[in-house]
Amino acid sequence: MVRSPLALAALATVAVPGLDAFDVRRPAQPGSDFDTAVVIDAHRNRWVVRAPQHAAAGAALEAEVVLLSMLAAESERGKLPFAVPAPAGFAHLPEGGRAAVHAEIPGDPLRLERLAPGPGLAASLGRAIAALHELPTVIVENAGLPAYDAGEYRQRRQAEVDEAARTGKVPPALLRRWEERLEDVAMWRFRPTVVHGDLTSDRVLVQGDKVTGILHWGDACVADPADDLAWLLVAAHPDTTDSIMEAYQLRRTELTDPHLVDRALLAGELALARWLLYGVRTQDAEIIDDAVAMLEDLDAHTHEGRDAEAEPLMA
Repeated sequence: MVRSPLALAALATVAVPGLDAFDVRRPAQPGSDFDTAVVIDAHRNRWVVRAPQHAAAGAALEAEVVLLSMLAAESERGKLPFAVPAPAGFAHLPEGGRAAVHAEIPGDPLRLERLAPGPGLAASLGRAIAALHELPTVIVENAGLPAYDAGEYRQRRQAEVDEAARTGKVPPALLRRWEERLEDVAMWRFRPTVVHGDLTSDRVLVQGDKVTGILHWGDACVADPADDLAWLLVAAHPDTTDSIMEAYQLRRTELTDPHLVDRALLAGELALARWLLYGVRTQDAEIIDDAVAMLEDLDAHTHEGRDAEAEPLMA
């Protein structure tokens, strides 16, 4: 069942007492698993209403709600330099579960091409991610979300690689590359932190040169901080990532993780394996073909890197 914007606006008025809906709009990026709308009230305040489309999404929302209330408290105390979508109210759904409503966080989704070296937006992004990683892990644990130690998380990565290998669709050289990195015990000595778990440019809201909010916390857990940096190190310009990492490291306390960047780059590569596995599980040929093409491109790119490293030895 897909709810119309008007139906979602009605849920918002139930969830937030006194909310007088004046207008309702679909969000620019609706996402999946939830019916979402932006409700504008008579005072021109903007509210976001999210209603789960199925039971699994409803369960994920309930876990996320507990976490968001604690993250909002950390933001109010100044521990986080950005806002989170803390629910202002709920409306029960006829089929079970609840819809949640929160005040819209000002800002637009981050565009990576806007990032530039220096003390502006890139530094703000680095500090925002570092502040998240500095939070006490008990926040996630008390919300009933997953928490892994370094050894357990390495085993999860190994299981992903093993499953991807069984598809027969990953280039052998890539599999060897991943196995070598997973077998490097020193690389996996890290202190687990609170992580967002699904950071992408559309999850990060910005205004000017400042990060104003981070959305979509359903995959939060205690795990490897490198995961929250992978998307940036893979997609942003190297000069920009230097500024991001410098600000990140200055904001972290007692950061002694010499292999943080190595694991982040590996996480970016393994994201392609997970995309392949998603296509296999859902039997979506288009996704499988897309993942295979990206894995082949990655294999060619890393092969060029290996050749460049070998040239001085062969001269």
